[in-house]
Amino acid sequence: MSVDTVGFRELAMAALLFIITQFFIRSLLSKHYRRLPPGPRGLPVVGALPHLGSMPHAVLAKMAKKYGPVMYLKMGTCGMAVASTPDAARAFLKVLDLNFSNRPPNAGATYLAYNAQDMVFADYGPRWKLLRKLSNLHMVGGKALEDWAQVRAVELGHMLQTMHELGSRGEPVVVPEMLCYAMANMIGQVILSRRVFETKGSESNEFKDMVVELMTTAGYFNIGDFIPSIAWMDLQGIERGMKQLHKKFDILLTKMIEEHRASASERKGKPDFLDVVMSHQENSGDEKLTMTNIKALLLNLFTAGTDTSSSIIEWALAEMLKNPTILKRVHNEMDGVIGRNRRLKESDIPKLPYLQAICKETFRKHPSTPLNLPRVSTEACQVNGYYIPKDTRLSVNIWAIGRDPDVWENPLDFIPERFLSGRNAKIDPRGNDFELIPFGAGRRICAGTRMGIVLVEYILGTLVHSFDWRLPDGVELNMDEAFGLALQKAVPLSAIVTPRLPPNMYAA
Repeated sequence: MSVDTVGFRELAMAALLFIITQFFIRSLLSKHYRRLPPGPRGLPVVGALPHLGSMPHAVLAKMAKKYGPVMYLKMGTCGMAVASTPDAARAFLKVLDLNFSNRPPNAGATYLAYNAQDMVFADYGPRWKLLRKLSNLHMVGGKALEDWAQVRAVELGHMLQTMHELGSRGEPVVVPEMLCYAMANMIGQVILSRRVFETKGSESNEFKDMVVELMTTAGYFNIGDFIPSIAWMDLQGIERGMKQLHKKFDILLTKMIEEHRASASERKGKPDFLDVVMSHQENSGDEKLTMTNIKALLLNLFTAGTDTSSSIIEWALAEMLKNPTILKRVHNEMDGVIGRNRRLKESDIPKLPYLQAICKETFRKHPSTPLNLPRVSTEACQVNGYYIPKDTRLSVNIWAIGRDPDVWENPLDFIPERFLSGRNAKIDPRGNDFELIPFGAGRRICAGTRMGIVLVEYILGTLVHSFDWRLPDGVELNMDEAFGLALQKAVPLSAIVTPRLPPNMYAA
């Protein structure tokens, strides 16, 4: 064997050793820089899905105490990041907002929202921007809300009259049914120039049941969303229920649109929201709306517009029934500002800081959306030093943030006073203060944020100012939650109301 051959072998071995060393160094560096956030060890195939149970927001909040503010869960074949503190939410929804501006595909978007042709589930792009722009300009934005202030006052008058009649007979008011009926008519007046339900009865109750079913089923963690290869089996029966519910809503929406077209001559020169939206079917711009887009948008507005605000008002009333001193204090505030010879006006609200504090405290403790609607990463990114892969689903636990003891003193107690002084007095629920984000934050914040705050403050304030409230004899207050896209009371609030104002204040 020649010296040259031995030297070549030594050189080759050295080169091979160098390559192997580099491989291991890069592997270690890759693992260091691509370290996933901590999280629970899931089961084979299904991952952490079975761990979430029927109250995922509460389970995830408990997990966060163990694993930290940013967690990573393997959910079937998908990865899911969960943010559970204000700083973690800010990192995802502000710093990385654009990267998390889309929704992941899911059964709710497919079978309820016309295959994501709506505003809530649509991809971030031209169609979403057009739907959002139209909604802001003509329904949920500041100027639009001012334009239909009288509609809110009239419909609230109808609700007060019905409640006054029930109270005079000693019959209880079922709060969520009453609120859903009134809000659906408010929205109907703006969208269709007419009340959706002329009288409260079986039709309006069915609509309420449909809305609750939609918000509940759309909030389920559906196995098929996380393991697409077995989605066709519909193991939980969720997709079957969604398809049946979609048919009911489609019939209702089709009827609304057909009746609206038939009455076009009555609105000459006074177009309503649906007229404006339908005019964009012939839009000469780059983006046109189909009838499917229009139906999907109406579905968003009628369901989210009625259920989320009504659940907040119901929770607020329940907390005041549980804490009578709070009800007494807000009554005293209102009597001093408004008196008892007229109804509350929206212009009174800025002069009622304790009422506003009650609303904020309810947003904190009982957010209408406990887990924000899921988002998905367009590209891989880093958060808090952790690697977040592309196509990772994001869930922000708004419920956990509102109950974080590092942010809120005595977070399980309902204390409106916390918002009257100190740093909390400046906190606003419109998405810039991440300690309180009941409507989400960033570019996919709920389009109806401004409308939701107005409805909650005005309707809750009017109900509190107009009546004394108590539970029916022998009834105990149940404060259990029922999980869904909107956080419902497990047992609907039923209460006896007694008028506080002159009889003529309850006329429609």
